[in-house]
Amino acid sequence: MSDKMRWRYGDTNPVVAAVDSSTVIEIGDLVYQDTDDAKPASAQADQGSETANQQLFATHFLGVAMQRSREGDTSPVRVATTGVFEFECPSATFELGELMGADENAAGNAILNQQVDAVGANAYAVGRVARRVGDAATTVLVDIRSTVMTGGV
Repeated sequence: MSDKMRWRYGDTNPVVAAVDSSTVIEIGDLVYQDTDDAKPASAQADQGSETANQQLFATHFLGVAMQRSREGDTSPVRVATTGVFEFECPSATFELGELMGADENAAGNAILNQQVDAVGANAYAVGRVARRVGDAATTVLVDIRSTVMTGGV
C-alpha cells in the first residue's frame, strides 16, 4: 500500500522511533515496537490465528506512522501514539466506542498495515470507533491508543 495520511483530528502525541535499514514503512501504517525498532504490522510473524496475531500486535502497538522509511533508510520516523485516524475496514456498521484491532489478510497469515476490523476484547484492540457508522461502510474513524506509550485502550 502506498503512503496515505490517515490522521483526521486530535492530539497525536508523536514519538520518534528507530527503524532498521531493511524495514519499509509507509505513511499511515499501523506499527509495532520490535525490541528497539518500529516495524509495520505485516512484518509481525504469523501466530497461527487471527486472534493470536491481533493480540500480539496489540501488545506491542506503537501507533500510526506519520513518516515513511524506504529500504536502506536509517533515519528514525515519527509515529503518532494517539489521535483519530481513518482506516479501511471490511464493510460493516460500527457503534461509538466499539473496539477495533488490526485486520488480517485474506490468506490468514499476516496483519494488514492499514486496515482495521472490530474485535471482541481489549486484548486485541488498538483503538475505539470515534464516529458511528450506521450504514455499512468500508472506512471507519478510530481513536487509537498506543499500548507501548499509553497503556492501550
